[in-house]
Amino acid sequence: MSKKLHLVSFDVPYPINYGGVIDVFFKIKELYKLNIEIYLHVFEYGKGEQKILEKYCKEVYYYKRNPYLKSFIDKKIPFIVKSRGNINLINNLKKNKFPIIFDGLHTTFVLTQTEFKNQKIYVRAHNIEHLFYKGLYKSEVNFFKKSFYKQEAKKLKSYEAILEKVDGIFSISPFEQDYFKNKYGKKSNYIPAFHFVPDSLKLSLKGKIVFYHGNLSVSENISAAEFLIDIYDKTDYHLVIASSFENQKILNSISKSENTSFKKINSDEDLEILFEKAHINVLPTFQKTGIKLKLLNSLYQSRFLIANNFMVEDTGLESLVEIANNKKDFLTKTKLLFNREFTSNIQKDRFKKLQELNPEKSAQKIIDIIF
Repeated sequence: MSKKLHLVSFDVPYPINYGGVIDVFFKIKELYKLNIEIYLHVFEYGKGEQKILEKYCKEVYYYKRNPYLKSFIDKKIPFIVKSRGNINLINNLKKNKFPIIFDGLHTTFVLTQTEFKNQKIYVRAHNIEHLFYKGLYKSEVNFFKKSFYKQEAKKLKSYEAILEKVDGIFSISPFEQDYFKNKYGKKSNYIPAFHFVPDSLKLSLKGKIVFYHGNLSVSENISAAEFLIDIYDKTDYHLVIASSFENQKILNSISKSENTSFKKINSDEDLEILFEKAHINVLPTFQKTGIKLKLLNSLYQSRFLIANNFMVEDTGLESLVEIANNKKDFLTKTKLLFNREFTSNIQKDRFKKLQELNPEKSAQKIIDIIF
């Protein structure tokens, strides 16, 4: 008899076009493969209903987010949380006594409204959310967005106490695990990020481009893209920046650079093609939060990586990338790596290290904890 589980997602986890939903989608797939019957609850605000989710879930429920103004003016509850309050979600979760995983602090508003008696409650922490929003505040230049991020960070820091009510927390990186364990004790367990693992990887010894990908509607990624355009401008290296979102500011900067181009990501296949072309993936970030799923994707599907300390520190993956923290270092490491071939031995050693983050093991750990 299969074990049954509610999973509440902050967004429709398909298409898998940014970090957070990568973790959700592949977590669902791995739990399904281990015979967990999943009742999926998702907040839909643009992606529409996705038929593929029915392949892995017994039932899929869709909910609309609350009106923006109504959610924004609450003095205590963060917008990302309040906008995901829904009475139908409460009713559907209470139809039976299956355990519940709330994916992201975002989805936990219902815990402020009711008790789920005789149901185990778990939260998948994707970030230390108030630190993540503090980082967005620091990197944002738009006055209104900057003000929003500042207020959201303040609310999230206070709201995080909701975790006192839950039976367990699934942290996503060693850094987060240290934080949550110090605050909430043994109820916090490290479950590495779920991600795509290719059956095989056949890459030539060398690629042709320097590659960066990220959601360019997010201020942190916009800053990273600008940083990289400045680094590689007027060099002999071809920098490709890719995103599913076309940011006009970045497009304008690219238009002024002779050796930088933009590629729109419309599908997983588009990203895979770019990974295959890349000799070097460049992954700077300006705040230390979670583990970046694009780091894992690049390690599994492409050749060499250059990242800064914020991207890899306390991830356990430091030995798999070249570290650079300024323009000079990035260019030095770029020259070094273009003189190096991506051999089968490098790939073999990398995959051996990545076994520590095996998604099947992570799914089994969740099952062992809950059931």
